[in-house]
Amino acid sequence: MDDPLYIGLRQNRITGKEYDEFMDEFMDAVVARYGWNCLVQFEDFASHNAYRFLDKYRDNYCMFNDDIQGTAAVALAGVLASLRVTGTKLEENRILFVGAGQAACGIADLISLALSRSAKISFEQACEKVFMYDVDGLLVNGRAEGQLDGPKNKYAKSNMTPTRDLVNAIEQVKPTILIGATGAGKIFSAQALRKMADLNERPLIFALSNPTSKAECTAEEAYVNTDGRCVFSSGSPFAPVDYKGKTYYPGQGNNAYIFPGIALATIVSASRHIEDEVFLIAAEVSYFQSCNFCFRYKP
Repeated sequence: MDDPLYIGLRQNRITGKEYDEFMDEFMDAVVARYGWNCLVQFEDFASHNAYRFLDKYRDNYCMFNDDIQGTAAVALAGVLASLRVTGTKLEENRILFVGAGQAACGIADLISLALSRSAKISFEQACEKVFMYDVDGLLVNGRAEGQLDGPKNKYAKSNMTPTRDLVNAIEQVKPTILIGATGAGKIFSAQALRKMADLNERPLIFALSNPTSKAECTAEEAYVNTDGRCVFSSGSPFAPVDYKGKTYYPGQGNNAYIFPGIALATIVSASRHIEDEVFLIAAEVSYFQSCNFCFRYKP
């Protein structure tokens, strides 16, 4: 607000009851002006508001949250594509999320849904394959620090030791897939990446935070510290990496591959609501038809 070129209101944002009433009025006004088929895309809402508004409006309006649902679809598409490289089934994997905000929880929820369908188990059983590590460390029931409320709560485990050391968390979880959605760069240390390589022949390393400076690791760091064996993807583009006589082309998982198709399909079909099933289908279609996740190298 101190910037002389700032064109917004020079006052703090409203919160609480007044904020919620404004959002309700906005949603009602959009429908009154454009009709029930008008698609409202939520973007860049803080986590504590993003899930709340998604739960509040999803059954009453034509809307979706791209940070939660769009990110989830493109990340799941990357995981499904990667299974061709690792030669495993989805239910044979263990996923550790670093970051437990709206993006991580959205991805975790959709992966758990896909896993429950693939393995023919309950959603709750599928959640047992998913682990989370937030600013206070590994999500473990009864840990001394950090709240476990909100959408991440379902992924807290009871049979593990609390730790704020990512390498130790990896040792305990033994994940096959490491997904970063922290918004903080360099979280995936060389030691953490090497531990993933020790545990897996072809570890999946997804550093999804944007922009590139916020990525949990660079493509080069991922390939070098896993001896070129990882399947890597990032939210922002990285240049090809030359390592030990091979050129590796990093995959990119960005919402831009998902939300235009979701939006167009919603408008064309005149849908009144957008179910989670839509994002599961979008991920599966992206896996089968797109080449956005091409993990290749050239001699």
